[in-house]
Amino acid sequence: MKILAFTIVIAIGLVACGNPKKETDVTPQAQEPVLTGLSGQAYFLPTWPPETEARLQETLRIARDSFNLNPTEQNYIWLGRRQAYLYQYRDAIATFTSGLQRYPHSYRLLRHRGHRYVTLRQFELAIADFQQAARLMEGQPLETEPDGQPNALNQPLSTTQFNVWYHLGLAYYLQGRFAEAEKAYLACQAVCRNDDSALAVADWLYMTYQRQGKRDEARKLLEGLPRNPVIVENDSYWVRLRLYRGEIPVDSVLTVKTGSEDADLALATQGYGVGNWYLYRGDTARARKVFKQVVGGNYFSAFGFIAAEAELARLPK
Repeated sequence: MKILAFTIVIAIGLVACGNPKKETDVTPQAQEPVLTGLSGQAYFLPTWPPETEARLQETLRIARDSFNLNPTEQNYIWLGRRQAYLYQYRDAIATFTSGLQRYPHSYRLLRHRGHRYVTLRQFELAIADFQQAARLMEGQPLETEPDGQPNALNQPLSTTQFNVWYHLGLAYYLQGRFAEAEKAYLACQAVCRNDDSALAVADWLYMTYQRQGKRDEARKLLEGLPRNPVIVENDSYWVRLRLYRGEIPVDSVLTVKTGSEDADLALATQGYGVGNWYLYRGDTARARKVFKQVVGGNYFSAFGFIAAEAELARLPK
């Protein structure tokens, strides 16, 4: 779920390109693509600085060693998560699947496998996993989910229950099943424990209301948001919500400062929000243009990127 902070500049219409190479720059370095997008576009392994590559490989090695010593439920999860951080999504799914054979009632393994099915654009499989996870976790106390990529406070903010409902809502949303997405997001709201989680759900729930023509519900949701939330991770969701609330101009949202560490992720997240802003106003031409900018970026695993792909598939040609 985590969305990183970034710096905004007022320069809509410019794609974040020509930046120095960083973790999310993508070049076709492998014969086989990492995954294929909804349009049929193939996406390949990124290039990383040597120190980043070394760090990711080392954490994967540690996870594999722990797993080999003791294949617990958590060690299956961490091995799969570390594989996914290296874009080894199919290997991660295979690891989670193997874990489920040993721990068939693990809603935690289902939560993580479902997430990676979303990444691979296999939404039906993701929905099946999240639905089963929701059934299995019913009645269980909220449990904090450890972060694989810690935030600035080194303090995990989300729970397993939150992530099951959040990603289930997302999978429905990406399929255009907005009534079902609404139910999942309302269930997710009920397990939020902090402003970061609440804002993430509010953002997607607002968009879900808009797609169903529920303008009053969308307006009331925005009116009920805090004025000064305590945000550790989800700055970009807050920016999107402030855009929808009319507090910041659309021209201030799309493009990030050249060379920003999180430029690709911000382009995907913020760009999708800007595209929606135009779509809600009936300007499908501008919306399509922005969605195309988003999918022209590099962060192909970002939810905003996948959602922009889905919008382009739905919009009339």
